Amino acid sequence: MNKGMTSVHGRGRTVSKLRKSHNARPPRSRQRTGSVCDSDIDVNLRIISYDDTVRKLDHYYGIVKRQLLQNQSITLGLFPLSSQEKEVADIRTTIYCAASIWSLFQAYRRIDDDRGKAYELGQSCVKCMRGILNCWMRQTENVENFKKGQNPKYALHSKFHLKTGKEVVSSDDYGHLQIDVVSLFLLFLVQMITSGLQIIYTMDEVTFVQNLVYYVERAYRTPDFGMWERGSKYNNGTPELHASSIGMAKAALEAINGCNLFGEKGASWSVIFVDIDAHNRNRSIFETLLPRESSSKNVDASLMCTISFPAFATHDQMLYSKTRSQVISSLEGKYGFKRFHRDGYGTVLEDKRRRFYHSAETKEFEKIECQWPLFYLYMILEGMFKNNEEQVEEYKNKLKPLVKRDKWGDPVIPMYYFVHKDNVEDEQAEPGSQYRQSSPEGTPKNLFLWGQSIWIIASLLMDNLLHINELDLIRRHLPSYNRPRKGGRYSAFQRSRYFVKSKNHKGTASDLVVQVVLIAESMRLQAMMATYGIQTQTPHEVEPVQIWPPKELVKVYQNLGVSEKLGLGGRPTRPIGALGTSKIYRVCGQTVLCYPLVFEVSDFYLSHDMALLIDDIKTELHFVGKYWRLSGRPTVCILIREEHMRDVHFRELLDLLAMLKSGYCDGLKIRTGRLQNLIASSCIEHLDFMNAMDIDLDITPFEQLQHASIGYQSLTDVPTAITYSEDSMSFKDMGLQPTPEVLSVLRSVSTLHGQTQLLGILLRREGRNFQVDGVSVQDRVCALLRQASSLRYWAGVRECNALLSKEVESISPYITTILVSGKQLTAGYGKDEILLDKPVQPAEIHDLFYTPALQAHNVVQAVLQQEVVLYCGKLIATHTQLFNGILNIRIGWVIKAMTYYLHDVCHGKESIESLAPNEVRRLVVKVLSIDEWAHKERLTPQQIRVIDGCLGRTPKRFYEKVFHILSKSTEGVRLCDQLLPQHPTISEMSSGELNFALTVQSLLNRIQHPEYRQIVVELFSVIATILERNPELKFLHELNLDQIVKEAFKMFLKDLGREYTEDMSSFYNASQVAVTSYLARAIVNFMLTGDVRSEIEEGLTFCKVS
Repeated sequence: MNKGMTSVHGRGRTVSKLRKSHNARPPRSRQRTGSVCDSDIDVNLRIISYDDTVRKLDHYYGIVKRQLLQNQSITLGLFPLSSQEKEVADIRTTIYCAASIWSLFQAYRRIDDDRGKAYELGQSCVKCMRGILNCWMRQTENVENFKKGQNPKYALHSKFHLKTGKEVVSSDDYGHLQIDVVSLFLLFLVQMITSGLQIIYTMDEVTFVQNLVYYVERAYRTPDFGMWERGSKYNNGTPELHASSIGMAKAALEAINGCNLFGEKGASWSVIFVDIDAHNRNRSIFETLLPRESSSKNVDASLMCTISFPAFATHDQMLYSKTRSQVISSLEGKYGFKRFHRDGYGTVLEDKRRRFYHSAETKEFEKIECQWPLFYLYMILEGMFKNNEEQVEEYKNKLKPLVKRDKWGDPVIPMYYFVHKDNVEDEQAEPGSQYRQSSPEGTPKNLFLWGQSIWIIASLLMDNLLHINELDLIRRHLPSYNRPRKGGRYSAFQRSRYFVKSKNHKGTASDLVVQVVLIAESMRLQAMMATYGIQTQTPHEVEPVQIWPPKELVKVYQNLGVSEKLGLGGRPTRPIGALGTSKIYRVCGQTVLCYPLVFEVSDFYLSHDMALLIDDIKTELHFVGKYWRLSGRPTVCILIREEHMRDVHFRELLDLLAMLKSGYCDGLKIRTGRLQNLIASSCIEHLDFMNAMDIDLDITPFEQLQHASIGYQSLTDVPTAITYSEDSMSFKDMGLQPTPEVLSVLRSVSTLHGQTQLLGILLRREGRNFQVDGVSVQDRVCALLRQASSLRYWAGVRECNALLSKEVESISPYITTILVSGKQLTAGYGKDEILLDKPVQPAEIHDLFYTPALQAHNVVQAVLQQEVVLYCGKLIATHTQLFNGILNIRIGWVIKAMTYYLHDVCHGKESIESLAPNEVRRLVVKVLSIDEWAHKERLTPQQIRVIDGCLGRTPKRFYEKVFHILSKSTEGVRLCDQLLPQHPTISEMSSGELNFALTVQSLLNRIQHPEYRQIVVELFSVIATILERNPELKFLHELNLDQIVKEAFKMFLKDLGREYTEDMSSFYNASQVAVTSYLARAIVNFMLTGDVRSEIEEGLTFCKVS
């Protein structure tokens, strides 16, 4: 047995007795008493074991010196991808090499006399990590620009010159945007600093690392090129959202939060802070994407590095198991794992002279993808962390025949195994049947350094020279609630001592108690609330604690990570989310509690709807209760304003507050009380970085209203808002009249709706600053908005908001939530629809909704569509099932479905824009949940088809069925004069791929009548059923769906004894069974006209339909 394969064969179980780490068990000899003879034997055994340990460590030291350190850059400490590369350093490889060297450094720390080897290894790690830092700090301008807009051209580079650290390839020529690389660096930086290595030297470097945190915080909305550096699997230069990148960012944020970069001796200003809400968005999006990797990749081996070592990004056992099993079942082969399906890298068919592939070229690589032994090593590591000896043994045996040897007998891990060009056809015909050759990288003369690094780590673990707790010092492999409690002044992602363990929830966040503080705006409001048994505090009563609006906390955080010397501007001006406002802050000697964003009186009209606010308070509390992961309890400030008293829904707010007082809110545990009594059990964040700054903050705390007398004693004394309504008269024709005429009519109109319309005409024609009786048009519209808001006249409120081009606050995250849920989003109407298939920046929101086409259609749509997007974004996160079967959420069509339900089903006369926001939200939920109530409310088949058609809903496995139909249609499928060709569609995409579903969806979106759309959906299902039951069938000519539907309709009319008409209402209103029957007959007729392959004409004329 060769000494180089120590790890693969496993040796020396007695080594485990020598662990000196605090986590290791003491030797058995110390756990019992025995004779003197026994003691002598134990001493001798320990000496033998110690010598054996030293010998093994020295063996690995030799391997590390020969295979890794030999290839380390003498100037910066960086590593190339392979040992023959002498010019270009690869950052990902460099990090893994550093991790490997560090793991041996950790192993050497167990023995008393390492003869200086541990120090040497540690310093090699330090040099390596600082080399990366050095290269990136030369790109601070890129970091600052990237923070503002996540533009790929400003990405930190993933490749540098090996010796000089200069840029070697531009962002135009290579996909540098790899979020996982920066996240991996942060992750191992924390592990190494925790082990005692001093990697960060100066405050400039601390500031830069804080900005790296900002760099990865928005991974959840940043399409990147991923671990394989190519973006989508089509390799056409398109980045996409990768679950592996987002998961790695999530793990890095958890690891570095509260970490002191100067180590245990560091001061308070060298601590790193993480936005808990940004972390939660990454967590949410990551878990939504799993087990899928991206839009083009259903499964990817890179996910193993994310859900297991080194990131351990999810501890949701169901998600973990599902992702893991999908990776193994889909990608594992005899020689390793494929990276992903149709991966052309390294295959003999790939043209290495071209950077990008041609359209549909990926089809050529199917079933001959290269297999990477590297992932056998990751499976071994996973087995070690899971204490699964069978798995470790299984993958050791699989790896053994693949490993090569160098002249010293040391193992060499090939980069990948490929199919020889002579065997390609045979392998494609029978996958797994052909012998594969190893790659040029991963040979004794050209080491694949990433593979060698992981082999060393796995071998140290298997030889019991390293314990998993020494490799993972921050216990990433444990759920947050099982990690050792972290002391100190800073919040940490870990178990809270205030969790209540239950039988079903072993210390999870579902057992959390949410603390609630009720703050009344004035003493008279406090007195009135007391008459109803609701105890509140005023801002004066909570002093010296201050109540801040969340925007004031944003001002404080803007100073975190600022450096004029480096040209870095600190935290971007992003709002503080629900989790961030649930901490209590210590800032410059002040204790501060922020109220959540939902209580902010914003420019947008949603904040004026009390019923919506009540729903939002409940949602906010449940959100905090579900996703809180920090030590200490969350403390939520509920702010009660005097204007709330005048709302018709104020009694509902009182009911909610009474429910909170009872200790529960729809199953969530609540504790209300005085703020001073709740601080001790709260999560307290010390913003110590402010102490080191000489800055005068312009902070405006929430002020208490002062009144001469207490005033109101009960609700009956409060003047409530009246219900306002007016006749809706259109002044649209005035748009054709000259300005003096418009002004004349404006002076004579008293209705809010009329004035708003006329001011809108003037605003578009003359501009915002045009004077009307000494007042600008904009100021007149603002005055109307205030009046309409006080009267709760929602049609006027929405129209004024639209004229002033107002936007919903923080709508971007909700758009991103929709997109990463595997959906597309479309704004606008008809031909002017704008398709969103990637996250948008906040700055792009205005142009998205305030398009000339949408304004011309109906000015109110600009704000109404934003409102519906917001509701859909919130619903898809909490009630995912409402969107089952909907791939493209077309906001204009969702509003059409709502209008249809309101007018044609309920026979209401109100317009959507005249409804209160809470009623609009309930209407959105109503149409999305049609399956739950359609039968009960006796909707007709046509009504169901109209609503489902507007929503774009399809049945289960619909897109797989369409793929099967397309594979049987040589000339493609035609619908609405648009052809979906067989090739390159099915040669470039696979049946389960999200991109194929989106292609089909874009074809269906050409249909302008929702009922007809649903008939076409039913037609696809019928054709698929016929093809499944008659697999010999194949269409020789275009499958014209419009022609088949028309034929079915003709037969339907004929059976009813009616003349042909263009009005298909009667057909739309027929039951699904009846429509299916006529569609099936029309398909059979279509087939029998000679549009199927010759076998049918030769006698197979009978088709199984039922």
